[in-house]
Parts: sequence; structure tokens; C-alpha cells
Amino acid sequence: MNRRRGLLRSAAVVAVMAAALSGCRVTGASGGDDDVITIGYQSKTINTVTAGTLLRERGYFEKQLAALGKTTGKKYQVKWEDYSTGAPITAQMVAGKIDIGSMGDYPLLINGSRAGTGKDGTEMVAVTGYNAKGALNGVVVPKDSPAKTLKDLAGRSISTSVGSAGHGTLVQALERDGIDPTKGVHVENQDPSVGASALKAGSIDGFAQFVAWPGLLAFQDGARLVYDGGELDVPTLHGTVVRTQFADQNKDVVEAFLKAQIQATDFLQQHPLQAAEIVAKQTGLPPEVVYLYNGADGIATFDPTIKADQIKALQQDVPFLRSIGVLSGSLDLKAFVNDSLLRSVYGSTYDADAASDANRAKISGQDRACDRPVTDQATAGEVWVRGEDATRPAVDATCLLRNVRQVEGGGGKVRASYLPDAVTGTRWFADHMIWFRTGATYAAVATEDSAATYLKAHPGATRLTWQQALADVGSKR
Repeated sequence: MNRRRGLLRSAAVVAVMAAALSGCRVTGASGGDDDVITIGYQSKTINTVTAGTLLRERGYFEKQLAALGKTTGKKYQVKWEDYSTGAPITAQMVAGKIDIGSMGDYPLLINGSRAGTGKDGTEMVAVTGYNAKGALNGVVVPKDSPAKTLKDLAGRSISTSVGSAGHGTLVQALERDGIDPTKGVHVENQDPSVGASALKAGSIDGFAQFVAWPGLLAFQDGARLVYDGGELDVPTLHGTVVRTQFADQNKDVVEAFLKAQIQATDFLQQHPLQAAEIVAKQTGLPPEVVYLYNGADGIATFDPTIKADQIKALQQDVPFLRSIGVLSGSLDLKAFVNDSLLRSVYGSTYDADAASDANRAKISGQDRACDRPVTDQATAGEVWVRGEDATRPAVDATCLLRNVRQVEGGGGKVRASYLPDAVTGTRWFADHMIWFRTGATYAAVATEDSAATYLKAHPGATRLTWQQALADVGSKR
């Protein structure tokens, strides 16, 4: 699918720090020399956690380096630097002060453009988390806003981070709705936290951002999703980037990092709830929000392999980023995307895994309320009950409602419930969705756009609120 681009020629450009590449040896506390590796990450951009927060907290990289040191005779020290966006990581990489970083697809391309190729350039060496349809990005409005769809924001103010993936989703969505993104809305270029505060204060009308901001604001009951990035059906991804000179001089260290990233990915896939709680504790984000994205069948799929459709999406991103003036130099995408080091440590299944979009963290098990096993990931949901160390699987929307009633009827409390949108497949909080009943069957969608599409296919469906659906399913038993 081709992306149409164009927007805000006057957009703010990431400042470039000009400096010669600095060495990485410093004197350690023991008096000996340590090799210091500096990692730039974004703790709150939670689908980079396998190269950031989760990786750090599990200590996988340090353990890999300790093993490497037994071979090389070197001592390694890891310096972790946390940022709110990818732009400062790029600036520090260009300055030679960060060796390995992780960021979203648009910042990755800006990184490659600013650093260039060759020994002084950077390379994207792996993917962290992605969504094959683009659902990691979204647009929300205040809960009591009269806006029902993105079209209702025409002429209104929308906060976004110019040059980010959230910004790109906004532009594409506006264009598809026939709204000129340069004139049809007032774009406020703001850091995500600033925009979130502005939305809460009522000084802006919409908020277009990347994971985990839309889900966080909805969970806090202060915002409502009006545009699901999954409607674009274009992959969005985050990835790992390394300075080329550092990789050339320290191939074994970069391979150790990628091995550690694979370990973090495996841990998240095998223990998604525990991983979400680890990330939540370190970031201050609610674990229920982290699990929305990083959980079993979450919005983010974690897989380090670089896929053909992801490269195609990156190619289609370039014209947009040039149009807003944030690609300052040439970008050789074939040289920038380099999975050779990942292949060297991944194993024989690399090509097969790179050809698959399957989420290995799957919802499974026996549905307690409907007494059936989960067999279809496209309809399966989950109920997270307070005090329980595992989520309860739900076969479909109808069974999810029955599970919630069962918990509440037994005196329990639901922390969160999750369900895929019946139209786009995007997972969302069930109690923040629009519900429908057709006969004795229930379905839910996350936005009014999906609701309109669903009603076209099910013209006799009855629209319900969350509370109405809960009461209704109880009366049908």
C-alpha cells in the first residue's frame, strides 16, 4: 500500500550535534580500564523494551558481556541513558556518545539520514516490537469531546510530535478523510507528555501519538480513541540502531547485545504478564496499559527479525519525512538496514521467522465462563482479575462479558479486560469499546469508524454501552 505524504514544510528539525567520534575506554572504579558501552533507550516507548527497559532490568546484556570478557580478557561496563523520544538519541549517536539505540521507524530513518552511511554512519540491525497494520499509533480526544471521528477534528488543534510515527499516522489518516493536513487542522508540535497534559487541560482538541500514550490516556478515563492506526494497514515498527564504526570495531559486543535482545524477546513471549509488570514498575506506567500493548496477542508483536514488508514500509516513509524537512541528508536504505549481525547469532530459523507475522505470545487456555478452549486468536480476549497471577482467557466477546460477570458476581474485581476490535483486529480495553448484540452474539469495536463498518455488515445489530452489554448478557443466560 502506497503512502501519500505531505505536511508542514516549516516543521522543527532535530538539532545535530557535530563532534568527532569519542573513544569508549575509561578508567573503572577498580583502577583498571573498562570498555564502556552506552545504550540509548526510551523507557516509556514500551515496544522498545526488548532493547531497553526489560533488557536492562533482566541484566541479559551484562551477563553476555561477562561471558564475552572471559574470552577477550576485557572488562565491560554498560551505561544506560533514558530519553522520551528518539531525536536526542540520534543527536548523541551522531556525536559519537551513544553506541546502540532503539527508536521508532520514523526516528530510525532520521537517524540514518543524519548519520549517513560509511564508517561514520549508523545501521538498523534489528526490530524490537511492531504492528503489521500500524495500530501502535492512534488519535484520541477528551472523553467528553463532541468529536466522534477524525473528520470532526477538521479546523481543530491536534498535538503531535512532528516527524514521529504518530505524526505520520495523523497525516495519512487526514489525507484519506479528504482533509489537507497543512491547512485543515492546526498541528501543535509537542513532546508526548506536554501534549497529554494539554489534552487534559482542554487546550487542544486531539492528540496523535505512538505507543503507549493513546492507551494510557484511555485507561485513565480521560480520553477516547477516534482513530485506530490499524485502519491504515501499513506496518509500524521500532528497532535497534548501532553506530557503524562501533559495530566494525566491536562486532562481538554488538552480537552480545543482539543475543541479549533475543533473550529479552523470548522472556516477554513466554512470560508476557510478568514482563509487563517489570516494565510498569520501572516506567511508572500502569501495568494494565503496558499489557495492552506488550501482552499475549498484544498490539505489539515482538520479533527481532527484519521483515520484507517492514523494509517496504520504511521505503514508503522516506518521501513523507523529506516533505516535512527532517531528512537532511541522503539515505541509502539498503545500506542502513543490515541484519547480518542478527543473522549470525539468531540461528537457522531466521528466514522462516522473518517471513511470519505471527505473535508468539498467544492467548491460550480454557475459558472458565464458557467452558471452552481458546482456538481463534482473532476473537480471543483476556480478563485480568485483581489478586490473580494469570489472566483469564476468553474465547470471544460474548464469553468475555460472561467472564467479567462471573468475576464480579463472585465478589472479585477486574483490573482490565482486553478484546480485539471486530473490524480492525486492534486490541483495546473492553470497557472503553462500543458494543453490539446480534441475537445472542456480542461484538465490540474501538472507534466510531469501526462501528460504522460493523453496522454495514450487521445492519440488525443493537448498539450497547459496556454496562448495557454486561447487563444484557446476564439476562440472556
